[in-house]
Amino acid sequence: MLKVQRLSEFQHTFLFSNPTEKFEEFFDRFLLSDLGKIHQSIPWDSLVASFGLLDTAKGPNCIFSPKGKIALMFLKHYGCCSDKRLIEQLNGNIEWQFFCDIHLGTQRIDNFKIVSDIRCDLAQKLNIKDVEQQLYNHWSSFIENKNSITVDATCYESHLRYPTNVKLLWECVDWLYQKMKLLCAKEKLRLPRTKYIKWKKRYVSYSKMRRKTKKKRRALTRSLLKLLDKLNGLMDVLEKGSEQSNTPNYHRRRATAKKVFQQQDSYFHQNQKPKDRIVSLDRPYIRPIVRGKEVKPVEFGAKVNKLQIDGISFIEHISFDAFHEGNRLKDTVFRAQQLTHVKTKVVGGDAIYATNKNRNFITTNGIRTDFKRKGKATKHEKQRRKMASAITKERASRLEGSFGKDKEHYYLKRIRARTKPTEILWIFFGLHTGNALEIGRRMAKVNQVEAA
Repeated sequence: MLKVQRLSEFQHTFLFSNPTEKFEEFFDRFLLSDLGKIHQSIPWDSLVASFGLLDTAKGPNCIFSPKGKIALMFLKHYGCCSDKRLIEQLNGNIEWQFFCDIHLGTQRIDNFKIVSDIRCDLAQKLNIKDVEQQLYNHWSSFIENKNSITVDATCYESHLRYPTNVKLLWECVDWLYQKMKLLCAKEKLRLPRTKYIKWKKRYVSYSKMRRKTKKKRRALTRSLLKLLDKLNGLMDVLEKGSEQSNTPNYHRRRATAKKVFQQQDSYFHQNQKPKDRIVSLDRPYIRPIVRGKEVKPVEFGAKVNKLQIDGISFIEHISFDAFHEGNRLKDTVFRAQQLTHVKTKVVGGDAIYATNKNRNFITTNGIRTDFKRKGKATKHEKQRRKMASAITKERASRLEGSFGKDKEHYYLKRIRARTKPTEILWIFFGLHTGNALEIGRRMAKVNQVEAA
């Protein structure tokens, strides 16, 4: 097993080009960088306790301390790189090693899958509300205007090919046929006759067409439905007579393939749009999220209702099922007050939040908003418009701007995790990496003012 040293364990000297340089000089230089500012802004002990991590020396993950495991997740989104590239950079970058609380020296980490193992472990222990409360408690002295919030929703898309009915049916057919071949080979049985080869050629030919007519699409869909139904029946018979034990992932996919057939068959023959429509055999929890955008009317991934306090973002609600964010304004206000322990007096939101129910709620609680006025103007209309304009500017610039910043600069444009818990963890660390850098810069600015 790879032997590494924690920062507190190895000697405070480096044998670089200048042997007189000390550990403190390298570490101080690290703290001046953006990565060092993130390091100083994170309450490591509180996060370790919130995740319930134990410092154990068993298993490959012991290369990283509990603090190092959490730091590795922040580092991935700061560097915007794959797991393999993350480990490659970590092996040769002393500042990244500082951040992850390790010193590799002349050794290297060769198993880049350790990042995925740590991600899966943390995903099972993540409690968003508890962890965000710890972060806010540490950051509260650098957050102003705690009684003013802005709220909006966005979709963080999963890394997924654009789903069509033909693609989905073919994925199910191909996966079932390959599993049937393996099962027959293990049981030394003759492979049942199917028209798989014939329809594989036709599917490939159809995929290469630049103009896919409705007639050809319907013909191929009808044939793939019949073939999928046949393969499901054959697999049921083969599994009953088999003594092979299958993994939970295999059973999940088998159940998903059957559900896909039911949904697509009812949609094709009865024109009934399926509820909780499956768009991926690999990730059946993903649903179409209709956003109504001109360029991208439908997105596939997790929808997040996000609240922002003085430019620092928090997750109010996250779901892979579509939801109406306008119905969550009341919950958002209560969530903000739970975080800050301060009564919310100003809320900024777009027109979708301006329902009659929400208007009654904000009026009852004396909350100011930038909603479009209903009814006759009062004598304070000029002041109301001025305040609404300031709230709208704050929401449109900082909150909506943070969506693009998170997706472009913190690796949230396409979520490449493969399970529901790890996708949520991916989004959580991507969002709070940007928060940590902003808080770190505010801390550095305060320190400069105090030093002057």
